[in-house]
Amino acid sequence: MSKTTIALEAAVAIVLENTPKDVPQTNRQRVTVDRAFAQILKLIAPRIRHFVRQYGLTAHWEDAEQVCAIAVHRAIEGYDPTKAQFTTFVNWQIRGELQSLRFRLMTDQRPSAKKVEATTVSLSALATSPDGDEISPEAMIEDEFALARTEAAAADYLAEGAVSELIDAYVDQLRKVGVEALRRRPRTKKADAPVRREGPFKTVDPVALEQLEAKLVRDRRIVERRLFDSATLDEVSNDTGVTKERIRQITKQATKLLTEIAAETPRFEMMADDARRAMPPARPRRSIAAAKQVSLLPDPSALHNRLSHIEAIEAERMAYITPALPVAQLVMH
Repeated sequence: MSKTTIALEAAVAIVLENTPKDVPQTNRQRVTVDRAFAQILKLIAPRIRHFVRQYGLTAHWEDAEQVCAIAVHRAIEGYDPTKAQFTTFVNWQIRGELQSLRFRLMTDQRPSAKKVEATTVSLSALATSPDGDEISPEAMIEDEFALARTEAAAADYLAEGAVSELIDAYVDQLRKVGVEALRRRPRTKKADAPVRREGPFKTVDPVALEQLEAKLVRDRRIVERRLFDSATLDEVSNDTGVTKERIRQITKQATKLLTEIAAETPRFEMMADDARRAMPPARPRRSIAAAKQVSLLPDPSALHNRLSHIEAIEAERMAYITPALPVAQLVMH
């Protein structure tokens, strides 16, 4: 036996060994069978190419390769080492599958078709391009929603990029403010403490700088989840380990700072305009002149004031009022 025949026998034995008939196949056995089957196809690939050319199916190469793979699978199922070697089983199986494929594709080669002068025409030959090339039926199908979906996907991609850049600008602003605060913070006097220079005569504690970067990563995640992914407070709190109240504070400050960055940066001007249009209109404020027109006295036409009479009493007359009488009886009667 040749080396190819020996390798085929070994690969087929592996496939049969890992294909139990009475018990379900495990994942490990399935992976082993797939690898052995790929090895078998690799070993008989020259034979498959020879048979495909012999049966005149080079124009249908992909279909021929598929039926050859089916032929190998059926040859393994019907393989009996006591009758013949595997090469014999697989050769006859491949020949049968290719012959069946040729009859299905080329019906005009049958004797009955030759009598009526039938001709097999490919579906791809029904239409041709301006250059004379054949157009497949799939290419002739028009999708009326393709342009809308493409534009929507492009808009989503641009929006995600703009949001990412806006968040980057927000994080850079926080980093700048945080580094300035660290520079003004007094350092502890330790001889072995490492020093990172951020400019002439300015140092930053590397430990504090790492803590600042970790805080920025956390805040960025909170802003992305809460403001742009519409995550709930419970989800963000469970994901980041930050309390709900602190998340509210971070998102409130982030919203204000993001709005300022979008309004001041020209590339984010469109986002700022969209945010202004999305905001509800502010309630009109009452002017000072309108406030002065409001009387301090109660409305006499109101239902609870119809039975009341209000009279202004001068201070000089108050001295002649009898103290025993209640003021309410003197004013309202």
